[in-house]
Amino acid sequence: MVKKLFSLLLGLVLIASLSTIGLAQADTAAKDAKKDDKKEVKAPAEKKARWEGIVVRGNKDKSTLTVRKRGTAQERTVEYDSSTEFAAQEHGSKKTKKIDPSEIKDNDRIIAVGTWDKKGVLHASLISKRLSR
Repeated sequence: MVKKLFSLLLGLVLIASLSTIGLAQADTAAKDAKKDDKKEVKAPAEKKARWEGIVVRGNKDKSTLTVRKRGTAQERTVEYDSSTEFAAQEHGSKKTKKIDPSEIKDNDRIIAVGTWDKKGVLHASLISKRLSR
């Protein structure tokens, strides 16, 4: 009788431990599947770049602006195209107005937002001309 109870108890312990291991593996597999689904759904977003400074020169034929960062001698090229939005905004104001690319002149202060290419050129999606009060 004692042997039967002992073997029954040992069998229950064995079944309980095996089922716990099996459930833990199933739970881990389900979590991994959820992570994979999230990775597939989320595409890595391109990081928006920003360059702010004074327009040194503009080339309307190539649709580029050379912009010098304020307080430094560092210059970068900003490229724009037909999809680029142009806006003008006074310092500290919430109101913006749409402008044409022809309204951006040398010595204007701008903020360009877009993406950098491998050559260090900013492809702008938005160019904002900053107006002084």
